[in-house]
Amino acid sequence: MYVPRKVFFTKGVGVHKERLSSFEMALRKAGIAHLNLVRVSSIFPPGCKIVSPQVGLKELRPGQIVHVVMSEAATNEPNRLIAAAIGLALPADKSHFGYLSEHHSYGETARVAGEYAEDLAAEMLATIQGVAFDPDQSWDEKEEIWKISGKIVTTRHIVQTAEGDKHGRWKTVIAAAVFIP
Repeated sequence: MYVPRKVFFTKGVGVHKERLSSFEMALRKAGIAHLNLVRVSSIFPPGCKIVSPQVGLKELRPGQIVHVVMSEAATNEPNRLIAAAIGLALPADKSHFGYLSEHHSYGETARVAGEYAEDLAAEMLATIQGVAFDPDQSWDEKEEIWKISGKIVTTRHIVQTAEGDKHGRWKTVIAAAVFIP
């Protein structure tokens, strides 16, 4: 049975005349282009330790198959704002799993996209933990309810934004949670 024991978060931006190559450049900037990436859904394993990219990358070899939760956005429209974000919500009970969320958007600032991704992960965790809330409430109101419930202890996000290339080349942004076996 494979359950990741460590994870790191990374992000990157790539620019190229070809869309696929701009994605490759974003992976290189994020430091994960040398890995075979398999996208997985949004469960953060119980007991999984968050490490820095520098620590995590030392444990991975070129060509290794690695599971990731990844968000990406791309554009070749000049000046168009793009965002890719990963949100994380961890329960107070460390024996329970947490949630990761992917969010990609157009026209959102890093703050807005990041908080939205964080909110998505917290909502998924809250619903499985039985925390009552109104989904139409603001992030601050929901965050207060979750803190009071004592069931959600940590939320965070990583986000990468960029404006479309002024010459119409493809620009790709990625944000990823990279699991280490």
